[in-house]
Amino acid sequence: MPLSFQDIPVGRDARINELGDASDRLHELGLTPGTIIRLVRVAPFGDPVEIEVRGARLCLRRSEARGIRVSLVE
Repeated sequence: MPLSFQDIPVGRDARINELGDASDRLHELGLTPGTIIRLVRVAPFGDPVEIEVRGARLCLRRSEARGIRVSLVE
């Protein structure tokens, strides 16, 4: 069942199902459907979030990450 990016617990892996409105920028960062990402940490006030994708760590604004739909990886 697809979840919003915001529903990923810190430290869990998730597979990207689809991207939202910021898909051009996210594609340039290596976020594509099928890619495994991990939520590393969330800033104290919730923005930005740090993710790990393909061995690199990236920071995304919550507004950019809002449209990302994922499935948790067991």
